Amino acid sequence: MNEPAVAVLGVTKIFPVPFHRRSVVAVRDLNLQVAAGQIYGLLGPNGSGKSTTLKIILGLVPPTRGRAEIFGRNSNLVASREAVGFLPESPYFYKYLTGAETLRFYGKLCRLRGARLRSRVDELLGLVGLTSARDRRLGSYSKGMLQRIGLAQALVQEPRLLVLDEPTAGVDPAGAREIRSLILDLKRRGITVLLSSHLLEQVQEICDRVGILADGVLVREGALNDLLAIENQTDFTLENASTELIREVEALAAKSGARVVAQGRSRTSLERLFLKATRSSEKEEADE
Repeated sequence: MNEPAVAVLGVTKIFPVPFHRRSVVAVRDLNLQVAAGQIYGLLGPNGSGKSTTLKIILGLVPPTRGRAEIFGRNSNLVASREAVGFLPESPYFYKYLTGAETLRFYGKLCRLRGARLRSRVDELLGLVGLTSARDRRLGSYSKGMLQRIGLAQALVQEPRLLVLDEPTAGVDPAGAREIRSLILDLKRRGITVLLSSHLLEQVQEICDRVGILADGVLVREGALNDLLAIENQTDFTLENASTELIREVEALAAKSGARVVAQGRSRTSLERLFLKATRSSEKEEADE
C-alpha cells in the first residue's frame, strides 16, 4: 500500500479563550488522508477549522489530541517539513527585491548555493512564467504575479508536497487561470497539492478529491466525481432521438433503433454540495 502524502489521525484542537472560563473547539476528531500525486481541496466556511487544520499539518500548531503525518513522519518533527512547500493566503515579500533576488534569498535559506542556486532560480522563473519580470522589483508586481512568485518560492527546495492557502484569492480571472494551470502542471510532475479555497468553481476544475469542514467536523469527503453524483437520478444521452422517444426513453429506444450513447448519475455542482453539507451541519448543531 502506498504511503499517503498527508495523514490526519484523530485530530482535535481546543483553544482556550483568555479571561473566560470556556474554550473553542476548532477541529473535532478529524481523520483524512491525501494520497501522493493527488490535488486535494479542503473546503469550508469561515471559522470551519480549515486554517487550523493546515497549521497542524504543517507543524505550526500542535493538536490537543491526535497527530498529523507527512509521508509517514509526525508533522511535529522538523525533518518532516523538508518535503513541504507552503504558500500562505497573504504572503509577505520584501517589495524592494526583484523576482530573481527573492528566489535567491529563499534558495539560500534552503541551503542552495552557487551554480545550483542560479540554475534553480532560472528554472522556477520559467516555470511560473516570470522570466521577463525577473529583474523587476516586487513592488511593481500585480497580485497574480505575486502569487506566482509565491508559488516559485514554495517550490525552491523541490518539495514532494505543496500546501496552498487560498492560492487565487484576489487574483483576476486571467491570473487565476494561469495559477490553476500551473497547479495541474505540478501534479503532472508528481507533486502532491493540498489546497484550501473558497472559490468552489475553481476547486471543481482541478481537484481529484475534496473534504468539506463545518464547525471543525469533516461533513463530506471523497473523490470529486463521486461526491457530485446524484444517487437517485440518471442521465441518458441519446443519438437520433425523436421528441416522442425522449418522452419514453427506455421503452422506445429499442423499438426505434436509437442508441443510448451514455448513461450515468446526474451531477450536482460543488457549490450546491458545499451549501447542503454545511447547512446540514448547522442544523444538527442547532438541534443539539
